[in-house]
Amino acid sequence: MKKNNLNKKYKYGFSDKSKAVVELSKGLTLNVINQISKIKNEPEWMRQNRIKAFDAFNRLKNPKWGPDLSFINFNDYIYYSSPIKGGYKTNWEEVPENIKDTFKKLNVSEEHAKVLSGVNDQYDSESVYHSLETELKQKNVVFSNIETAIKEHPELVKKYFGKLVPFIDNKYAALNTAVWSGGSFLYVPKNTRLDKPLQSYFRINTKSVGQFERTLIIIDDGATAHYVEGCTAPIYDKNNLHAAVVEVFVGKNAKFRYSTIQNWSDNVLNLVTKRSKVEENGVMEWIDGNLGSGLNMKYPATILAGKNSSAKCITIATSHKGVVQDTGAKMIHLAPNTKSLIISKSIAHSGGIANYRGLVNITKNAINSSSTVTCDTLLLDSISKSDTIPTEIISNASSFLKHEAKVTDLDKEKMFYLNTKGINEKDARHLLVLGFVEEFVSELPMEYAVELNRLLKQDLA
Repeated sequence: MKKNNLNKKYKYGFSDKSKAVVELSKGLTLNVINQISKIKNEPEWMRQNRIKAFDAFNRLKNPKWGPDLSFINFNDYIYYSSPIKGGYKTNWEEVPENIKDTFKKLNVSEEHAKVLSGVNDQYDSESVYHSLETELKQKNVVFSNIETAIKEHPELVKKYFGKLVPFIDNKYAALNTAVWSGGSFLYVPKNTRLDKPLQSYFRINTKSVGQFERTLIIIDDGATAHYVEGCTAPIYDKNNLHAAVVEVFVGKNAKFRYSTIQNWSDNVLNLVTKRSKVEENGVMEWIDGNLGSGLNMKYPATILAGKNSSAKCITIATSHKGVVQDTGAKMIHLAPNTKSLIISKSIAHSGGIANYRGLVNITKNAINSSSTVTCDTLLLDSISKSDTIPTEIISNASSFLKHEAKVTDLDKEKMFYLNTKGINEKDARHLLVLGFVEEFVSELPMEYAVELNRLLKQDLA
């Protein structure tokens, strides 16, 4: 994938001097998978699961849903690289200095963690730092990486792992299941409310490394929680591969929000499968921000399995030269009286490509259900491109779906008005872009809204 000069604007494109303590050789083989399993000292059922997934990966073709991925050479990547020994640290001062300095430069530090209920920071293939408020431990909230959860809560992990995204789902779900490392595990007990977000941050540091975290979240009946994730990577002349899997289970009368601020460098291929299942009267919300990544394929999906359940996905994607944003959402209505909302905001400039690709399927049994889809694209020049590619199915006569899509450029009258007030063209353009994405920004905690504002300004500079 070609690199471009706009990568020079990317503030987080540095790499540090950390050296891997354990790093496997390039290439994807059965031996690599067995080595990962051995390093993690995991149970035999997980090792066998990896092997079955590897077999499926070799059999499955690249997905037809989305851009062409045939250019990927899987032997170009390192599938495991760890900068630490002995698992993650729970004391920030015990994190190696180079890694600590990197996270501080990313505005991810011990001070930042004070506004959160819990933190999980990952560097290449492993979690390096973790914290959880004592009060939440007393409430039996479990928040850790998957490796720790397998050891301490094996039956819970085994019950849910791979049930929403089985390894046969697609080639990259199979890849993740075969080589996964790190990621987050969250269990919120019945009727437990978390007032502050939990956060995971994923940093790729090593050239040509692949990052394959696995996130598993269970929000039990009547519980409420908010989870936030961020990610960055250095600029290299070789691609990094990121193929994560996220599974979210939302119980009866429960509510969960999953917010993402993705800020990859342009040499990252981001191929992610995210899926949730919502039971009766449950609520699922995806707030999904996509900046950077040479090729980004991400379509958060929700299965509305219980009656009166609902879901929304608000997504933004910004694209410049050398970046293809292929994003959207999937809503599958299985039960009566279910509702879904998709709001997609795309911005393309300097020859970028920003597409919406989505699915709404209201099945035969999902009577009296409804879905609204709104796709807005802002093209800032004549060389950028955008397509809207919806798939929409309604299989009963009592449900309805509303879809709106439009492509616009910057409002010249508003630009002129701002210029007359002494605002220069660059700042005026930034203000109008912020107005365009206001529906997304308003859903974020203040600290993250400020960060997104800064990232957008940097991208459009």
